[in-house]
Amino acid sequence: MKELSVFDIIGPIMIGPSSSHTAGALKIARVAKMLAATKIVKVHFKLFGSFARTYRGHGTDRALLAGILGFDTGDYRVRDSFELATEAGIEYTFEEMDGETDYHPNTVVITITEANGDICTLRGASIGGGEIEIHELNGCNVTFSGKNNAVLIRSKDRPGVIAPIINLLAKHKINIINLNAYCEERGLTGFTVVEFDGVLSPEVVKEISNQPDVYSATFLKVK
Repeated sequence: MKELSVFDIIGPIMIGPSSSHTAGALKIARVAKMLAATKIVKVHFKLFGSFARTYRGHGTDRALLAGILGFDTGDYRVRDSFELATEAGIEYTFEEMDGETDYHPNTVVITITEANGDICTLRGASIGGGEIEIHELNGCNVTFSGKNNAVLIRSKDRPGVIAPIINLLAKHKINIINLNAYCEERGLTGFTVVEFDGVLSPEVVKEISNQPDVYSATFLKVK
């Protein structure tokens, strides 16, 4: 597939003069979509800083919804994302957040409600040139660049949980680029984000999910 330049992204295909406010916003929302295990029925966007001030004029709102719908940055349907989200049965709201925070100026907090009642949240920032960073998942501080494919593993917080998963990835010849572990609740629940080259098959994701003390594994396909 042809890789789009920034000029493709901010031209007639995407609304707005800034890739930070369009391409980056879309990519953050697309990662949020990947966290949902079932159909998304509701999504709430909290917009901070520059996002809050300019999201309508720059098309950030359309880009965010396009990400929730799973569209790519070059998809012509981005401009129709309001209508398409409604057709898909997704209720959506935007909230402009006032006041000073330590967040990056182009930050959004996305809260997704699934058809089964599960709720997941993500905080991400668009850092320029269409690049993103994910800073929080379900209230847990994380670091994920969004540059590489990754697997998000939620597990019991105890020593030795991750070692078999690393061995499993090695068995399938998956080259790990970066691995970070985070504690959601000390001694109870932890998150591990493993970035790697290539892709994971559904079978490998299932193998990871079936490891002892692993609660879930989610493949975050960003390229």
